[in-house]
Amino acid sequence: MLPLSMANAGEKLMVSRIGGSPETKKHLEDLGLVPGTEVRVVSAPGNGNLIIKVKDSTLAVTSKMAEKIFVTL
Repeated sequence: MLPLSMANAGEKLMVSRIGGSPETKKHLEDLGLVPGTEVRVVSAPGNGNLIIKVKDSTLAVTSKMAEKIFVTL
């Protein structure tokens, strides 16, 4: 299990855990990021925002927020 912030562009991953405050967890849940959801990393520029595909949506996630999303391969 690793934070989404360490993922590479093109990887398909499975959300395994969401960390952070209850507000952060609720916000990510509202975006569709819940355990068991598949995500694909579209762009991972390092210290900037990650562009990810979740279901039929494309989202930009800050690197700080991506540190709270734990994924598995």
